[in-house]
Amino acid sequence: METHFEFSDFDFEKVFNNCELNPSDFTHEAHLRLAWININKYGIERAEKTIQCELRNYVEFVGAKHKYNTTLTLAAIKAVYHFMLKSKSDNFKEFIIEFPRLKYNFKDLMACHYGFDIYNSDRAKMEFLEPDLIPFDY
Repeated sequence: METHFEFSDFDFEKVFNNCELNPSDFTHEAHLRLAWININKYGIERAEKTIQCELRNYVEFVGAKHKYNTTLTLAAIKAVYHFMLKSKSDNFKEFIIEFPRLKYNFKDLMACHYGFDIYNSDRAKMEFLEPDLIPFDY
């Protein structure tokens, strides 16, 4: 089990926002959990804004500003939201078990939406690029 599960949702969000979460513990799954928590707490529109701000603060604090990617961040939030709408889970641990594709096949999932490399595109890092293959649906 990943270390972020040592924290309740409230505490996880708190240590992340306070930049107290060890960067090695901020895995892909932890990113997805942050989205899940924020969407539950604030709704999709506010979560999209809140998470971008939180992530930018965190990566700057830990010296990884170059790793932030606006397109990837928003695409991940939209993907989490899409699956949340289909979910029967009321907690993240069950949610990620219910939809393992988010954790284990995320790049393939993004490749269904983007026909270009959003991971290494300087433009994708700076601004949200809409999918050119399949739009995100809710």
